[in-house]
Amino acid sequence: MTTCAKIALVMFIVAGMSAKIGAQVPEKDYLTAQEADKIRDAETSNERIKLFVDFADDRLKKFQYELNHPSPTNHEQMLNYLMNAYIGCVDDAADLVQLAIEKQENVRRGVDLMAAKTKEYLDALRKIQADAKEIDIYKENLDDAIEGTQDAMNDAEKAKKSVAPPPVRRKS
Repeated sequence: MTTCAKIALVMFIVAGMSAKIGAQVPEKDYLTAQEADKIRDAETSNERIKLFVDFADDRLKKFQYELNHPSPTNHEQMLNYLMNAYIGCVDDAADLVQLAIEKQENVRRGVDLMAAKTKEYLDALRKIQADAKEIDIYKENLDDAIEGTQDAMNDAEKAKKSVAPPPVRRKS
């Protein structure tokens, strides 16, 4: 094999490896492998938004359960992890809404779901804040969650106005 052929082979291998590394999708550390698969397998933005909202709902319920039934080990870490995971899911759902609107997809159902659920979540978060049970542990994350949920709710309300209403079938 000539020197030029060896150099070309090495360059081809390096280029292939770098393309493979760049093509890998970064995993969200707050999603399980099964949840990430569900997101990947969802065909429409509405389905993905619904999944992220469901995951956020799950994280918030787990947070409330952990708060009322503290685990003997890693209680503080679990509270902070669940609150971070919750806000990650809400942020991703809000990002999907914005991306789908930019692509002019029909995400009316996803936007309506986001608007309704973020109001519920905001009420639950404010109740947690008012109860102030062990709040020193997770106060910063709770404040971030309230702010992020408020932003997501505002974005969903704005998106309701910009997303075309569903078509109305006229009778002839």
